[in-house]
Amino acid sequence: MKINGYSFGKITVDGKTYTSDVVIYPERVDSSWWRKEGHYLQPVDLEEIFKAKPDILIIGAGHDGVMRVPDETLNFIKAKRINVYADKTGRAVEEYNRLQAEKTKKIVVAALHLTC
Repeated sequence: MKINGYSFGKITVDGKTYTSDVVIYPERVDSSWWRKEGHYLQPVDLEEIFKAKPDILIIGAGHDGVMRVPDETLNFIKAKRINVYADKTGRAVEEYNRLQAEKTKKIVVAALHLTC
């Protein structure tokens, strides 16, 4: 998968445009991702992602970084032996595409908040 473009509230992945928050798995895009407390990421919000057993999880915290990713959540992810990268969504997109270009054999999943 490749992210072709991102702007506030809109992302294009492999030529298809989405206007809601997304989780990008190696083989599909889930455009129904939502958090229990919208702008506060908790482990419960990542349960489906954990089932995919990613090696790397990239978190986009929103255009302006409004979605909080607390240390407790980051530590929970790391305890599952998952490398995590969390930043504003624009930077998260860049990191995701960089990893995809490397053609790493690792399973990379991106959870991206598109607004705020």
